[in-house]
Amino acid sequence: MANHKSSLKRIRANATKRLRNRYQAKTTRTFIKRLRASVDRQSGQELLPKVISMLDRLAKKNVIHKNKAANNKSKLTKFVNRLK
Repeated sequence: MANHKSSLKRIRANATKRLRNRYQAKTTRTFIKRLRASVDRQSGQELLPKVISMLDRLAKKNVIHKNKAANNKSKLTKFVNRLK
């Protein structure tokens, strides 16, 4: 266990950030699943900008890699465009 005051604070801050990152990543994965489950193009096009924004935010905060975000955005956009 850490002894310095700053180390104890860093441990608390890291735990808080870890929980926030996990929550945001899980929420994004849920929205991706919801988008993939959409059947018509209308609902897909409504959900796509929100999911893209969430992915960009995660990549900006280094929760996920920027290339993973780009791949997900590309695949989801292609998926929505193929919907009828």
